[in-house]
Amino acid sequence: MDNKRILVVDDQFGIRILLNEIFSKEGYETFSAASGQEALEIVAKKEPHLVLLDMKIPGMDGLEILTRIKEMNEQAKVIIMTAYGELNMINEAMANGAVAYFSKPFDIEEVRVTVHKEMHQNGQA
Repeated sequence: MDNKRILVVDDQFGIRILLNEIFSKEGYETFSAASGQEALEIVAKKEPHLVLLDMKIPGMDGLEILTRIKEMNEQAKVIIMTAYGELNMINEAMANGAVAYFSKPFDIEEVRVTVHKEMHQNGQA
């Protein structure tokens, strides 16, 4: 069985490094993108099972990235990361197929547990 793949999309270098390090240590194959365009290219080529998506990415709206990811790969699970209190954006993202969200600054253990849970839920089960 091939490794489960996670894509981290965030324009903050430190967050990309942190999340990639955590999930690669847990045995996931990880990719990261600093822009929406880069994220969509990785989704097309690598077909990640799960995407951790920051909603505030320069150059492309987070909701647009989410919609395009779901158009390219309906099976991909998307967990959004957003600044505290952006309820309208959170609600819209959940309506557009996001499976969970975190407000920044997030609790890394909470992110880890949620990702693990989503990665081990089989859609057919």
